[in-house]
Amino acid sequence: MMETMNRTEVPETKPGRSRRWTRVLRTVVLLLVAVGAGLLVAQVAVRSFRPHAYAGTVFPSAPPAAALDGLTLSSGDPANLDDFAGDVVLMYFGYTHCPDVCPTTLSVAAEAIDGLGDDGEQVQLLMISVDPARDPLGDLGAYVQHFHPDFLGAGGDEDAIADVASLYGIYYELHEPDNTGNYVVDHTATLMGIDPDGNLKVLWDPSVTPDDLEADLKELIK
Repeated sequence: MMETMNRTEVPETKPGRSRRWTRVLRTVVLLLVAVGAGLLVAQVAVRSFRPHAYAGTVFPSAPPAAALDGLTLSSGDPANLDDFAGDVVLMYFGYTHCPDVCPTTLSVAAEAIDGLGDDGEQVQLLMISVDPARDPLGDLGAYVQHFHPDFLGAGGDEDAIADVASLYGIYYELHEPDNTGNYVVDHTATLMGIDPDGNLKVLWDPSVTPDDLEADLKELIK
């Protein structure tokens, strides 16, 4: 006698239903890709239109930089900011016998400018001496070019320096010499950024890093 075996019948998948699921899955995948691409574009757009956050203090309405009347560059030319039109000017008031903040600031500026590569040619540092008795133009020029070959110094007589310093809000005071004739000069250690249009745009304090200064200069050059 032959046994009858029960078999479970597996229903056949209808071709139409399979195609519908394939289309649904394809649509979902395309939607996810589109959403992801949209989010990426939005993030890029936000980064592109977000204002640059300067490491220094920015003037809301950048005033025109004051003239350097009565000063002479270490190159021997009259100090005239118009000669640097189209470039960013970094202006600093200091002196060659400064024991700390001046060499540190000049080193930071040199590193930041070098970090810009070819764009560094659009940045000019100008150090104005507040110690004319010890900073003849030849010595001043050699001093600043020790930090970077393109740096320039500027000097003049006491009255001219005082006038220009007051226009930029710079304080300085020469102390009494010691028994060796040496003396220190207290001075505002602010590094100032003048934009390519000749406007005083940014002030940096001595704590600014080369990387932050480089990023700000890159924005100013635009």
